[in-house]
Amino acid sequence: MTDAPQIILASGSPFRRMLLENAGLRFRVERSSIDERAVEEALEGSEADPETVAQVLAEAKAVEVSERFADALVIGADQTLSLGDEVFHKPADMEGARNHLLKLSGRTHQLNSAVVLAQAGAVLWRHVGIARLTMRQLDPAFIGRHLARVGEKALGSVGAYQIEGEGIQLFEKIEGDNFTIVGLPLLPLLAELRTLGAIDG
Repeated sequence: MTDAPQIILASGSPFRRMLLENAGLRFRVERSSIDERAVEEALEGSEADPETVAQVLAEAKAVEVSERFADALVIGADQTLSLGDEVFHKPADMEGARNHLLKLSGRTHQLNSAVVLAQAGAVLWRHVGIARLTMRQLDPAFIGRHLARVGEKALGSVGAYQIEGEGIQLFEKIEGDNFTIVGLPLLPLLAELRTLGAIDG
């Protein structure tokens, strides 16, 4: 394993970093400089589904960082939340978080978590994990009390909730693994890293 490539995570997400650290990986973080909203705007009108949007964003991050660190194996990741045809973004403020939860209340939405491996500007591997989450019917007054308790943490995710915290109380059913929900399909990623000889296997 002495000649294994250095691994770089092209994401500033503390949750993705924690998942890799907990799995025992040795890596460093180099955030991508791409403008995510510009990439998404370029996809508008292309009929790209939410899974494809997540994958394109993950690829853009991984490729951009891998062009700067050509010898490294770069992990890019992104996640979209879709409710029917509507794609959600992180809420800008607490009112936006309240509107997110009102829309998601009593309905099933989908989290699309893409992960990509790139090296020297080329994509080596890509994967999109999908989870389906059914939110229980939420009373608007409860939403207000919930957001008052969790505060600005609600602004850190596309759905205005953290499933690993108090956000779990919002749900009645979850289909999919926790890694995909947090934003990094870890088991397929680890399998590919072993295949590439980047981690011990």
